[in-house]
Amino acid sequence: MNCKQFNLIKLEEVLASLGHLPTKQNEKEAWYLNPFGTETQASFKLDKKLNLWYLYSEGIGGNNTDFIMKYQNASVKEVLQWAEKQNFSSFQPQNDIHLQKSIPNYQIIEIKELQNENLKNYLYQRGLSQNVYPFIKEVHFTIRDKKMYAIGFENLSGGWELRNSFYKGSLLKKDISVINLNNNQEKNMNVVVFEGFTDALSFIDMKHFFKGDVLVMNSISLLNKTKEYLQNYSEINLFLDNDKSGENCKNEILKSFPEAKDHSKIYFLHKDLNDYLLSRIQIKNENRQQQTREEQQQNCQIFKRRR
Repeated sequence: MNCKQFNLIKLEEVLASLGHLPTKQNEKEAWYLNPFGTETQASFKLDKKLNLWYLYSEGIGGNNTDFIMKYQNASVKEVLQWAEKQNFSSFQPQNDIHLQKSIPNYQIIEIKELQNENLKNYLYQRGLSQNVYPFIKEVHFTIRDKKMYAIGFENLSGGWELRNSFYKGSLLKKDISVINLNNNQEKNMNVVVFEGFTDALSFIDMKHFFKGDVLVMNSISLLNKTKEYLQNYSEINLFLDNDKSGENCKNEILKSFPEAKDHSKIYFLHKDLNDYLLSRIQIKNENRQQQTREEQQQNCQIFKRRR
């Protein structure tokens, strides 16, 4: 990634990834509290059309590179190294950025039911069982002529969140995902909310008898779309990540929906629900191994006494 490519990523998504959400916004602009300091009145303006920022309280502004250089007190090289490690949905890596509107750098080859053993093993490593298979697909695709396959989780716009052991990304339009677990045509009035689909699948695996909707944000940059959709529900349950961005996202939802219930304390020692599920499985396995060792020791003692 170079500076030109990084500066084309939506600054709104960059800010969201760092836990900064707008206090107010419209189609043209968004206003934030100063990301570099403390203030009570928003003075940080984002021009969505130009993808540029200006901080009125300090009289400075610039592009994405300028922002991260100041935010992290970093060099241009360090900024690009940081950006490479992120998973920005609006980043489309290409050799010639001018080609991205006319020539897509990816192609979906096939979408089918989950069959690949490597993908099944990936789910197993994430603590997920066959119970989640009906909610995902196996997607074969190419990126810059490189053939790949991954677990696919579809969103409301027909786009896909993709995961395997070595790849994390998305194809087509970014949007939220909603799963109806009530198995009927009636509109559910209760919903559980997650940031990513592995957490949602963890919930489905843990709560087999839940009846309602599961909403997956797929990106905290879709917070406004999420809040708009949540207006359809009378019971809202939040299972967001235990990090800065998850905390900010939770607080923003609670401002709009004070009656929503936060369940992150259930897994407060863990980053997210999937991490919590993995820890439970590990503890269960350790207890089982300990029990096996104790039984072997008892059998050995019985054998010795009989001799």
